[in-house]
Amino acid sequence: MGLSIGLVGLPNVGKSTTFNALTKAQNAEAANYPFCTIEPNKAVVPVPDPRLGELAKIVKPERIQYSTLDFVDIAGLVKGASKGEGLGNKFLSNIRETEVILQIVRCFHDDNIVHTEGSIDPLRDVEIIETELILADVEVLQNRADRLRKQAKSDKSAQALMEFADNLAEFLGNGNLARNYESFGSEMFNELNKDLRLLTSKEIMYGANVDEDGLLEDNEYVIALSKHAKENNCEIIKLCAKVEEELIGLEEDEAAEFLSELGVEESGLAQIIRKGFDKLGLMSYFTAGVKEVRAWTIRKNTTAPKAAAVIHNDFEKGFIRAEVIGYDDYITCGGENKAKEAGKMRLEGKEYIVQDGDVMHFRFNL
Repeated sequence: MGLSIGLVGLPNVGKSTTFNALTKAQNAEAANYPFCTIEPNKAVVPVPDPRLGELAKIVKPERIQYSTLDFVDIAGLVKGASKGEGLGNKFLSNIRETEVILQIVRCFHDDNIVHTEGSIDPLRDVEIIETELILADVEVLQNRADRLRKQAKSDKSAQALMEFADNLAEFLGNGNLARNYESFGSEMFNELNKDLRLLTSKEIMYGANVDEDGLLEDNEYVIALSKHAKENNCEIIKLCAKVEEELIGLEEDEAAEFLSELGVEESGLAQIIRKGFDKLGLMSYFTAGVKEVRAWTIRKNTTAPKAAAVIHNDFEKGFIRAEVIGYDDYITCGGENKAKEAGKMRLEGKEYIVQDGDVMHFRFNL
């Protein structure tokens, strides 16, 4: 669907190590020096969904196909990025092309891993990154306002948009994120942002990178970052990049046992993928057959014909109706035929809003 999550952070905070673990392959070189990652590494990552496994137990398909997310590992940022320092301009343009920002923040001390700022301070690190994002946004807003000022001489709508841009730039100039603006999501905001794609208007998730001890109990760094995240209505996910990398290559039961020994129920990366999927406003419906049990990715509040188009455009053009069985009904009844016998299959028309986990079959005529 062309939607992606960008991994950002200062150099040497565990960003590329997280990316390696996230993609289950050593696709991003991890090294103990700044700017190890120069070109953004991209990867398509399957979205963990135990429901597919339960469907497969009943259907016994030849293969299982998960929904996926695109992750982009973007070069580490330094102070002055908005003015071109380090790899600043390239860094910022790469972020602008993503929909959600996953900010990896170091929340542990280790003398063997250098920190570009010389000490561990998550809130300072977050401030450095978000200040650069804010400064970049202020610049593009001021440029847009200047162009609108010229148009406003003969266009009243341009006048209103110009004033909005000026007010938003002032709000950001006071150290605020665009996503916290009182008119965020309004028609005026969306009109201004549709091509600007303001960096601070994006959803933000904080990945608190801790050591093994930090997985069991929140340390002072995680507590401070959690407070900041709550104040800004952002998600925080605790992970240990080192542990996540050690999970690479383990079988599912081995990985579960390893996590259990650490006192963890779900890996940090599984949480990142799952919550990132939700932050992008996405969900899955399923098709279940002997060839394949598959999750299809759609936006929330998608109608049945639009959902069908994800499989093939012709399905939408010739849409007649959809056969729908809720996931719970499908599992409880033990499959499609028994669900039909129990009266749990519904025929839905063009106005039906697909629900997360619906098991569907489309009737169409070309």
